[in-house]
Amino acid sequence: KVEIFSAMLFESVIFGPIKSRRLGISLGVNLLPATAKVCSFNCIYCECGFNFTDPKAHLPSLKELETQLEQTLERMVADNKKLDSITFAGNGEPTMHPQFAAIIDATIRLRNRYYPQTKISVLSNATMLHRPAVVAALNKVDNNILKLDSVIDATVKLINQPVNPKFDITKIIEQQRQFNGNLIVQSLFLKGTYRGQTIDNTTEKEVSAWLNAIDYIRPKLVEIYSLDRIPPISTLQKVDSAVLQQIADRVEKLGISTSVIQ
Repeated sequence: KVEIFSAMLFESVIFGPIKSRRLGISLGVNLLPATAKVCSFNCIYCECGFNFTDPKAHLPSLKELETQLEQTLERMVADNKKLDSITFAGNGEPTMHPQFAAIIDATIRLRNRYYPQTKISVLSNATMLHRPAVVAALNKVDNNILKLDSVIDATVKLINQPVNPKFDITKIIEQQRQFNGNLIVQSLFLKGTYRGQTIDNTTEKEVSAWLNAIDYIRPKLVEIYSLDRIPPISTLQKVDSAVLQQIADRVEKLGISTSVIQ
Protein backbone atom coordinates (compact mmCIF):
# COMPACT_ATOMS: atom_id res chain seq x y z
CA LYS A 1 0.00 0.00 0.00
CA VAL A 2 1.26 3.49 -0.88
CA GLU A 3 0.53 6.25 1.59
CA ILE A 4 -0.02 9.69 0.09
CA PHE A 5 0.72 12.53 2.48
CA SER A 6 -1.07 15.88 2.46
CA ALA A 7 0.33 18.87 0.63
CA MET A 8 2.28 21.72 2.20
CA LEU A 9 1.26 24.92 0.45
CA PHE A 10 2.64 28.43 0.79
CA GLU A 11 -0.27 30.64 1.84
CA SER A 12 1.01 34.04 0.74
CA VAL A 13 2.79 35.73 -2.16
CA ILE A 14 5.83 36.49 0.02
CA PHE A 15 6.94 33.96 2.62
CA GLY A 16 9.90 33.59 4.98
CA PRO A 17 12.67 34.44 5.09
CA ILE A 18 13.78 30.87 5.66
CA LYS A 19 17.19 29.22 5.92
CA SER A 20 17.73 27.46 2.60
CA ARG A 21 20.14 24.54 2.09
CA ARG A 22 21.27 26.10 -1.16
CA LEU A 23 20.62 29.83 -0.98
CA GLY A 24 21.20 30.93 2.61
CA ILE A 25 18.69 33.38 4.11
CA SER A 26 15.99 33.25 1.46
CA LEU A 27 12.82 35.31 1.05
CA GLY A 28 10.32 33.24 -0.90
CA VAL A 29 8.02 34.43 -3.68
CA ASN A 30 4.98 32.35 -4.62
CA LEU A 31 3.45 33.35 -7.97
CA LEU A 32 0.86 30.56 -7.85
CA PRO A 33 -2.46 30.42 -5.98
CA ALA A 34 -2.31 30.12 -2.21
CA THR A 35 -5.04 27.45 -2.23
CA ALA A 36 -4.01 25.21 -5.13
CA LYS A 37 -0.99 23.41 -6.58
CA VAL A 38 -0.45 24.55 -10.18
CA CYS A 39 2.50 23.12 -12.08
CA SER A 40 3.48 21.84 -15.51
CA PHE A 41 5.03 18.85 -13.72
CA ASN A 42 3.41 16.59 -11.14
CA CYS A 43 6.58 15.35 -9.44
CA ILE A 44 6.05 12.42 -7.12
CA TYR A 45 8.50 13.90 -4.60
CA CYS A 46 7.13 17.46 -4.43
CA GLU A 47 6.60 18.79 -0.91
CA CYS A 48 3.53 20.68 -2.20
CA GLY A 49 1.89 17.39 -3.19
CA PHE A 50 0.14 16.68 -6.47
CA ASN A 51 -1.60 19.24 -8.68
CA PHE A 52 -5.12 20.16 -7.65
CA THR A 53 -7.45 23.05 -8.37
CA ASP A 54 -9.59 25.36 -6.28
CA PRO A 55 -12.49 27.31 -7.89
CA LYS A 56 -11.61 30.36 -5.77
CA ALA A 57 -7.90 30.23 -6.54
CA HIS A 58 -6.29 33.18 -8.31
CA LEU A 59 -2.82 34.18 -9.44
CA PRO A 60 -1.28 37.14 -7.63
CA SER A 61 -1.05 40.21 -9.84
CA LEU A 62 2.07 42.21 -10.63
CA LYS A 63 0.73 44.97 -8.35
CA GLU A 64 0.19 42.52 -5.46
CA LEU A 65 3.72 41.23 -5.86
CA GLU A 66 5.25 44.73 -5.97
CA THR A 67 3.29 45.94 -2.93
CA GLN A 68 3.95 42.92 -0.73
CA LEU A 69 7.60 42.58 -1.71
CA GLU A 70 8.32 46.27 -1.13
CA GLN A 71 6.58 46.24 2.26
CA THR A 72 8.57 43.16 3.30
CA LEU A 73 11.92 44.54 2.12
CA GLU A 74 11.25 47.88 3.82
CA ARG A 75 10.51 46.10 7.10
CA MET A 76 13.59 43.88 6.82
CA VAL A 77 15.86 46.87 6.14
CA ALA A 78 14.38 48.72 9.13
CA ASP A 79 15.04 45.67 11.31
CA ASN A 80 18.58 45.34 9.89
CA LYS A 81 17.86 41.80 8.66
CA LYS A 82 20.28 39.86 6.48
CA LEU A 83 19.00 38.60 3.11
CA ASP A 84 20.96 36.37 0.72
CA SER A 85 18.32 35.59 -1.89
CA ILE A 86 14.87 36.56 -3.13
CA THR A 87 13.72 33.19 -4.38
CA PHE A 88 10.87 32.34 -6.74
CA ALA A 89 9.47 28.94 -5.78
CA GLY A 90 6.06 28.36 -4.19
CA ASN A 91 3.05 26.22 -5.11
CA GLY A 92 4.12 25.14 -8.59
CA GLU A 93 6.07 26.44 -11.58
CA PRO A 94 6.72 30.21 -11.28
CA THR A 95 7.44 30.79 -14.97
CA MET A 96 3.85 29.78 -15.81
CA HIS A 97 2.66 33.17 -14.51
CA PRO A 98 1.62 35.28 -17.54
CA GLN A 99 3.36 38.35 -16.05
CA PHE A 100 6.54 36.52 -15.09
CA ALA A 101 8.88 38.74 -17.12
CA ALA A 102 7.39 41.96 -15.74
CA ILE A 103 7.49 40.53 -12.23
CA ILE A 104 11.21 39.78 -12.59
CA ASP A 105 11.83 43.35 -13.76
CA ALA A 106 9.93 44.72 -10.76
CA THR A 107 11.82 42.43 -8.38
CA ILE A 108 15.18 43.54 -9.79
CA ARG A 109 14.16 47.18 -9.32
CA LEU A 110 13.12 46.62 -5.69
CA ARG A 111 16.18 44.49 -4.95
CA ASN A 112 18.46 47.21 -6.28
CA ARG A 113 16.72 49.79 -4.07
CA TYR A 114 16.65 47.86 -0.79
CA TYR A 115 19.15 44.99 -0.92
CA PRO A 116 21.56 45.58 -3.82
CA GLN A 117 23.89 42.75 -2.76
CA THR A 118 21.09 40.16 -2.59
CA LYS A 119 20.75 37.55 -5.33
CA ILE A 120 17.53 36.86 -7.21
CA SER A 121 16.92 33.14 -7.71
CA VAL A 122 14.33 31.25 -9.72
CA LEU A 123 13.66 27.55 -9.14
CA SER A 124 12.13 26.29 -12.38
CA ASN A 125 11.38 22.96 -14.03
CA ALA A 126 12.41 24.43 -17.42
CA THR A 127 9.10 23.62 -19.15
CA MET A 128 8.37 27.22 -20.20
CA LEU A 129 11.61 27.83 -22.08
CA HIS A 130 9.73 27.89 -25.39
CA ARG A 131 8.55 31.36 -24.33
CA PRO A 132 11.16 34.00 -25.35
CA ALA A 133 10.03 36.37 -22.57
CA VAL A 134 10.68 33.68 -19.95
CA VAL A 135 14.15 32.98 -21.33
CA ALA A 136 14.97 36.71 -21.38
CA ALA A 137 13.77 37.11 -17.79
CA LEU A 138 15.76 34.10 -16.55
CA ASN A 139 18.87 35.54 -18.20
CA LYS A 140 18.48 38.63 -15.98
CA VAL A 141 18.44 36.84 -12.61
CA ASP A 142 21.51 35.86 -10.58
CA ASN A 143 20.55 32.23 -10.06
CA ASN A 144 18.68 30.69 -12.99
CA ILE A 145 18.14 27.22 -11.46
CA LEU A 146 16.64 24.67 -13.85
CA LYS A 147 15.57 21.11 -13.12
CA LEU A 148 16.98 18.03 -14.88
CA ASP A 149 16.32 14.89 -12.82
CA SER A 150 16.69 12.45 -15.71
CA VAL A 151 17.14 12.54 -19.48
CA ILE A 152 15.49 9.17 -20.11
CA ASP A 153 11.93 9.73 -21.26
CA ALA A 154 10.31 6.89 -19.31
CA THR A 155 12.01 7.98 -16.08
CA VAL A 156 11.01 11.61 -16.53
CA LYS A 157 7.42 10.55 -17.08
CA LEU A 158 7.52 8.41 -13.93
CA ILE A 159 9.28 10.87 -11.61
CA ASN A 160 8.27 14.30 -12.96
CA GLN A 161 4.98 13.37 -14.66
CA PRO A 162 4.80 16.23 -17.20
CA VAL A 163 1.27 17.55 -17.65
CA ASN A 164 1.80 18.17 -21.38
CA PRO A 165 1.38 14.83 -23.22
CA LYS A 166 3.74 16.12 -25.94
CA PHE A 167 6.56 16.78 -23.44
CA ASP A 168 9.97 16.00 -24.98
CA ILE A 169 13.03 15.90 -22.72
CA THR A 170 15.37 16.37 -25.71
CA LYS A 171 13.79 19.79 -26.33
CA ILE A 172 14.33 20.74 -22.69
CA ILE A 173 18.02 19.86 -23.01
CA GLU A 174 18.34 22.00 -26.15
CA GLN A 175 16.51 24.88 -24.47
CA GLN A 176 18.79 24.72 -21.43
CA ARG A 177 21.83 24.81 -23.70
CA GLN A 178 20.63 28.12 -25.19
CA PHE A 179 21.60 29.91 -21.95
CA ASN A 180 25.27 29.46 -22.91
CA GLY A 181 26.23 28.51 -19.37
CA ASN A 182 24.13 31.13 -17.58
CA LEU A 183 22.22 28.54 -15.58
CA ILE A 184 22.47 26.19 -12.64
CA VAL A 185 21.17 22.67 -13.21
CA GLN A 186 19.50 21.09 -10.18
CA SER A 187 19.04 17.33 -10.13
CA LEU A 188 17.28 15.27 -7.50
CA PHE A 189 18.23 11.60 -7.20
CA LEU A 190 15.96 9.10 -5.50
CA LYS A 191 14.98 5.45 -5.29
CA GLY A 192 11.80 3.57 -4.46
CA THR A 193 8.63 2.40 -6.13
CA TYR A 194 5.53 4.07 -7.53
CA ARG A 195 2.45 2.32 -8.92
CA GLY A 196 4.34 -0.97 -9.12
CA GLN A 197 7.31 0.51 -10.99
CA THR A 198 10.84 0.68 -9.64
CA ILE A 199 12.44 4.12 -9.45
CA ASP A 200 16.20 4.62 -9.43
CA ASN A 201 17.86 7.44 -11.37
CA THR A 202 21.29 6.56 -9.93
CA THR A 203 21.87 3.52 -12.19
CA GLU A 204 24.76 3.60 -14.65
CA LYS A 205 22.37 3.88 -17.58
CA GLU A 206 20.66 6.88 -16.00
CA VAL A 207 23.80 8.65 -14.79
CA SER A 208 25.75 8.17 -18.03
CA ALA A 209 22.92 9.63 -20.12
CA TRP A 210 22.46 12.49 -17.64
CA LEU A 211 26.20 13.26 -17.68
CA ASN A 212 26.16 13.45 -21.48
CA ALA A 213 23.37 16.03 -21.26
CA ILE A 214 25.20 18.01 -18.56
CA ASP A 215 28.32 18.08 -20.74
CA TYR A 216 26.20 19.29 -23.67
CA ILE A 217 24.40 22.01 -21.66
CA ARG A 218 27.59 23.16 -19.85
CA PRO A 219 25.96 24.98 -16.89
CA LYS A 220 28.04 27.12 -14.53
CA LEU A 221 27.07 24.84 -11.65
CA VAL A 222 25.29 21.53 -11.04
CA GLU A 223 23.46 21.04 -7.74
CA ILE A 224 22.89 17.41 -6.74
CA TYR A 225 20.62 16.46 -3.89
CA SER A 226 18.12 13.91 -2.65
CA LEU A 227 14.94 13.94 -0.59
CA ASP A 228 14.95 16.29 2.39
CA ARG A 229 11.35 16.92 3.38
CA ILE A 230 8.68 14.21 3.50
CA PRO A 231 7.45 13.53 -0.08
CA PRO A 232 3.76 12.92 -0.84
CA ILE A 233 4.53 9.26 -1.64
CA SER A 234 5.68 7.05 1.23
CA THR A 235 7.53 4.48 -0.95
CA LEU A 236 10.31 6.88 -2.01
CA GLN A 237 13.77 6.66 -0.50
CA LYS A 238 16.61 9.11 -0.02
CA VAL A 239 19.86 8.39 -1.88
CA ASP A 240 22.96 7.94 0.27
CA SER A 241 25.31 10.94 0.34
CA ALA A 242 28.24 8.77 -0.81
CA VAL A 243 26.35 7.93 -4.02
CA LEU A 244 25.59 11.61 -4.59
CA GLN A 245 29.27 12.42 -4.14
CA GLN A 246 30.28 9.77 -6.68
CA ILE A 247 27.96 11.37 -9.22
CA ALA A 248 29.31 14.81 -8.35
CA ASP A 249 32.88 13.62 -8.87
CA ARG A 250 31.98 12.52 -12.39
CA VAL A 251 30.52 15.96 -13.14
CA GLU A 252 33.68 17.62 -11.85
CA LYS A 253 35.70 15.52 -14.29
CA LEU A 254 33.78 17.28 -17.07
CA GLY A 255 35.21 20.56 -15.81
CA ILE A 256 31.87 21.71 -14.39
CA SER A 257 31.51 22.93 -10.81
CA THR A 258 29.29 20.74 -8.68
CA SER A 259 27.68 21.02 -5.26
CA VAL A 260 26.15 18.19 -3.24
CA ILE A 261 23.29 19.64 -1.19
CA GLN A 262 22.90 17.84 2.13
